[in-house]
Amino acid sequence: MPYRKTPLVPEQTYHVFNRSVAHQPIFLTDKDYQRALDVLEYYSYLNPPLRFSHYNRLPVSLKNDFYKKLKQTGKPQIELLAFCLMPNHIHFLIKEITQNGISTFMRNSQNSLAKYFNLKTGRNGSLFQAMFKAVRIETDEQLVHTARYIHLTPITGFILKDINKLSNYPWSSFPIYLGKQTLDIINKETVLDFFSSLKQFVDFTKDQINYQRELDKIKHLTLE
Repeated sequence: MPYRKTPLVPEQTYHVFNRSVAHQPIFLTDKDYQRALDVLEYYSYLNPPLRFSHYNRLPVSLKNDFYKKLKQTGKPQIELLAFCLMPNHIHFLIKEITQNGISTFMRNSQNSLAKYFNLKTGRNGSLFQAMFKAVRIETDEQLVHTARYIHLTPITGFILKDINKLSNYPWSSFPIYLGKQTLDIINKETVLDFFSSLKQFVDFTKDQINYQRELDKIKHLTLE
């Protein structure tokens, strides 16, 4: 069994990331991305009484009632500060709330996405690499720079060529920070509190795009 060098401790925040096996695309359509967001939101709660696949097959009225009750009575096991979904990898800026919260969240989410992907494509086996990577956030500066790194991933990975389109990339938390989208599990205030205005946050995010593209050329050293 792989050994995790970085312990995951409640009340600590981490940059968590993982990649698909053999770098194959994980998300093939917008529907795949949307399902991933739904899965992440669902498994942010500790021990939901149904697997996501069973919950997702409920009639709409029962599904809405079930999730409403989960939000009211469920216990969050993680707090998501930022995220980005890319074709073959995922990034989270995430705070552990309960003991083993991040590990449970990642395991449940990745297993759910793998089962969905395998059923859809007729494949078998693991979809994600065996152990996700986690880097503990030790300073406020590291926190805001990691949020920027995550939000710029569609640009540095050349999914988007125009940085002005970043605010409309629907599979990251950046549009949520700008108020263009909502996702219940996102806590954007922790990062935004370090900026005097939303404009300052946006300018900070876009400030070092060329530098980050250079960093992107060596990101395989941490993602492999």
